[in-house]
Amino acid sequence: CTRKERCERSSEPRRFASEMKQCVRLTVHPNNISVSQYNVLLVLETYNVPELSAGVNCTFEDLSEMDGLVVGSQIQCISPAAKEVPQIVTENGDHHIVQLQLKSKETGMTFASTSFVFYNCSVHNSCLSCVESPYRCHWCKYRHVCTHDPSSCSFQEGRVKMPEETSGLRLLTCPQQPLSSEQMDLMTKPSTIFVTSPLPQSGDQKAPALWIITSPSESYSYEGMEINSLPVELTVVWNGNFNIDNPAQNKVHLYKCGAMRDSCGLCLKADPDFQCGWCQGQNQCTLKQHCPAQDSQWLELSSTKGKCTNPKITDINPVTGPREGGTKVTIRGENLGLEFRDIASHVKVAGVECKPLVEGYIPAEQIVCEMGEAKPSQHAGFVEICVAECKPEFMARSSQLYYFMTLTLSDLKPKRGPVSGGTQVTITGNNLNAGSNVIVTFGRQPCLFYRRSTKHIVCNTTASYEGFEKVKVSVRVDKAKIHQELHYEYVEDPTILRIEPEWSIFSGNTPIAVWGTHLDLIQNPQIRAKHGGKEHVNNCEVQNSTEMTCQAPALAVDPNHQSELAERPEEFGFILDNVQSLLILNKTNFTYYPNPIFEVFNPSGILELKPGSPIILKGRNLIPPVAGGNAKLNYTVLVGEKPCAVTVSDVQLLCESPNLIGRHKVMARVGGMEFSPGMVYISPDSPLSLPAIVSIAVAGGLLIIFIVAVLIAYKRKSRESDLTLKRLQMQMDNLESRVALECKEAFAELQTDIHELTSDLDGAGIPFLDYRTYTMRVLFPGIEDHPVLRDLEVKQQHFLPLTPLMPPCSVLNSRDSAHAVFQTLETPGEAREGGSALSSTRTEHMNSSVPWVTCWCEVLRQIFGAAGSNLMLPFHPHETESVAEKMLTNWFTFLLYKFLKECAGEPLFSLFCAIKQQMEKGPIDSITGEARYSLSEDKLIRQQIDYKTLVLSCVNPDNVNSPEIPVKILNCDTITQVKEKILDAIFKNVPCSHRPKAADMDLEWRQASGARMILQDEDITTKIENDWKRLNTLAHYQVPDGSVVALVSKQVTAYNAVNNSTVSRTSASKYENMIRYTGSPDSLRSRTPMITPDLESGVKMWHLVKNHEHGDQKEGDRGSKMVSEIYLTRLLATK
Repeated sequence: CTRKERCERSSEPRRFASEMKQCVRLTVHPNNISVSQYNVLLVLETYNVPELSAGVNCTFEDLSEMDGLVVGSQIQCISPAAKEVPQIVTENGDHHIVQLQLKSKETGMTFASTSFVFYNCSVHNSCLSCVESPYRCHWCKYRHVCTHDPSSCSFQEGRVKMPEETSGLRLLTCPQQPLSSEQMDLMTKPSTIFVTSPLPQSGDQKAPALWIITSPSESYSYEGMEINSLPVELTVVWNGNFNIDNPAQNKVHLYKCGAMRDSCGLCLKADPDFQCGWCQGQNQCTLKQHCPAQDSQWLELSSTKGKCTNPKITDINPVTGPREGGTKVTIRGENLGLEFRDIASHVKVAGVECKPLVEGYIPAEQIVCEMGEAKPSQHAGFVEICVAECKPEFMARSSQLYYFMTLTLSDLKPKRGPVSGGTQVTITGNNLNAGSNVIVTFGRQPCLFYRRSTKHIVCNTTASYEGFEKVKVSVRVDKAKIHQELHYEYVEDPTILRIEPEWSIFSGNTPIAVWGTHLDLIQNPQIRAKHGGKEHVNNCEVQNSTEMTCQAPALAVDPNHQSELAERPEEFGFILDNVQSLLILNKTNFTYYPNPIFEVFNPSGILELKPGSPIILKGRNLIPPVAGGNAKLNYTVLVGEKPCAVTVSDVQLLCESPNLIGRHKVMARVGGMEFSPGMVYISPDSPLSLPAIVSIAVAGGLLIIFIVAVLIAYKRKSRESDLTLKRLQMQMDNLESRVALECKEAFAELQTDIHELTSDLDGAGIPFLDYRTYTMRVLFPGIEDHPVLRDLEVKQQHFLPLTPLMPPCSVLNSRDSAHAVFQTLETPGEAREGGSALSSTRTEHMNSSVPWVTCWCEVLRQIFGAAGSNLMLPFHPHETESVAEKMLTNWFTFLLYKFLKECAGEPLFSLFCAIKQQMEKGPIDSITGEARYSLSEDKLIRQQIDYKTLVLSCVNPDNVNSPEIPVKILNCDTITQVKEKILDAIFKNVPCSHRPKAADMDLEWRQASGARMILQDEDITTKIENDWKRLNTLAHYQVPDGSVVALVSKQVTAYNAVNNSTVSRTSASKYENMIRYTGSPDSLRSRTPMITPDLESGVKMWHLVKNHEHGDQKEGDRGSKMVSEIYLTRLLATK
């Protein structure tokens, strides 16, 4: 499209068109071909075409292009070849339209085009659709295909759409199902269907007018009981898979009498053509042939006995109403009659006649009746109906009660509103949900009912035609009028005095301030604008009676094709309830201006800036051209999530970028629109050269690394100091807690006594040894059968040679000879192995002459006195090694026997028992000998050991049937300790020498389930941690309080055999050993077992505490023994 002087060769004929009739036009013959036709000659008639001596090309869009032959005013083209023909698919219909274009070889431009159609007959699969196609399609009946080539039909008499046939005749010649008005029932009997027949094939003489098709199946069915009648499509198929057309859309109804007809009434009201009836014997709706043969069991609508018995009422609504009547009660149920006359005069509600209404009656299902007036004495009752006649089998009573209510009113809000109405008023009272119909009037004006509940009725006021006045509120429920003095005042409608500003943008949502009168009367104010026949509204908020704020409504303008000029809305106003006068404000000049339009930053959409540089958003219409120039839009620009300060001009918006680094999305918002011009990338400023930047960066990096290293070292030292301080503080806190706990426990323990001891001693007394046994254990400790106690095993004839030996013995009785003997035996270097035995033998020899022993001791005193003051006798008799010392201790022990038996023995034994009992109240380490209650500070457990006291029931080994013996045990005791305590409890009145040894017994745990388990100090369950093996305790086996145990004879297992050969511990009771020693007991320190590692595995044994003298003891374990003073209270309690 251009001016004539700019068009080349415009002066030549038909080179320039200035009128419509001079435009190039084309017509093509034929204008459509089948997709299966290729290289067809097409003739194009041209009009107003310029001289085409340079040649022309024919183009079928992007399918193909070939040379056109110009013959006068005609152009001949060839249709595309087979590979270039478009594929016509069923989804696109039966044709495809392409543009046949003419392209000039002179200019290479397309100068004319027309539409050309490719059609596809094969997409039609029915005769009717084929012959109704506007294209040259033919239907082959016997092949059941649609084709564009009639010669492809096998038999010409089977072809439809011959050229001489009219359209109506073509449709009639298609094989098809005729229109049928008969109800075809496939449920009860086979059906016959008539269809027209195709024409006979060539050579056939007979031509039947129709075929008779009988359904091969007796009945059809469908799943489910939710549908009682299902219309289904009827299709007749011949020759295997050819469907005969069904233009009449004939359907067959499949139905089930029992579907959704659970009652007699619903069954008999079914379509009579279904022939359904109620079978009373089976209590279901079915066909007659499916019901037993007795006629009395079958009910159908046409029979004289076609009345359903046992009517039932399932629901009534409403269940309350005013006493004055008029309430429409809806009664729903079963078998409620088949005709209105059956129930027309037989309905009572709460003893009051209820008149049935024809318009609300649904046969067999629903009755709607209008209540009459009730007497004052009637308050509630049931609904009763009779169907046709009031016999028991035709009567029904509801399970629900209907109540007569008294309705009252108390208040209404609001009490005033505009005279034009539209105010939603809430009336409060009691029983306001009773009845079926509510009418509220304000004076003579109705208040449109909205909703109600027990306490409220809500309605919308209508306009008052009597002006401003206070009117009386009247409420009528059915025929009851509620009498209560309530008033509502109609006041002057609101007015609009001023609007600022009187402009907005097309997207709206700009703030508008509105001033007027009586604005507080409006409950839901809105502002509206209508443009181009479309209305937009927005909400307002009332501030007080004279002021409210609104958001301007948008204008119905296409944002993609908005005008650059200001627009005035066709209508502009306010929706203030029902005030019509403000819907359109004629005096306002409200104007809409074009939306601001922003430009994107650049094609990439990313704007690179330096910190502190402003972000500039370019655009237009950023400031509306309002008269006076005081227009201002509230722009909000977000960079990422942070807003920025905005400065606006007409063509750009300046945004002071926030203190951000990196890439962030920019979003501009104004009114009801928002736009993102792209992303902004803020990079830090870099005024230095690249080498300087690299040097500074390297130096800075090294400095940072150094500072970080210093900080890390400082932080590590500081953290270690803090950890040390915290650890010390925690230890101090723990020590303080332990001191407090120990003081509390010590105070409690100081109040206890050992009164149990006296009861144990009363029975058997002190187990004294006889003098002979006493002396033998002193002289020969550990030897049960010494030769001096036996007769000399020498024959009689050997006695005479021994007589010379007797004088030396007598020599020893002399004082001088004794002095010489002692000096000889005590001379250094002499053999002293037998000295102790010699002294014991000599003492025994002189036992009958104690004065001589005393004489010997006097000799010893002289010897030791001459030796000097540096010689000290050992305090413990068991530690003596020399002959003189042994003689002295033996003499001293002989003299103590009477004193021990008569004076000191009983207190000493009581002291021993008391110490034993006190120590066994707390944990005792069986390895180190340390105890919670100790007399020695060195052997005091200086750790907190958690333990519990258990009471076990022990079976008496002497008498299994005797009562079980309770024994107090600690759950931290080893199995050997437990056995020793059990032996002490069972044999507490038996001397230790007569008791069984703990090493010879096994501890058996008899569980409640009947299982028995042997408990041992070491077994396969013993825990080993870091080369330390802990002895098993009761806590290890999780033996509960009150368990039953028994001591049984030692059982040797494979594990015990190996264990006994590799690990040796003191198995006998240490208390028994102490009693059986010849001298006084040795010190606890000297008897302490040392920790002996396993010879093969190097495993060290421990019980409660690990020996802190070993180097692998943890610092934390030693730290728990740092403050020994806190445990001194235990020593005090034990003493």
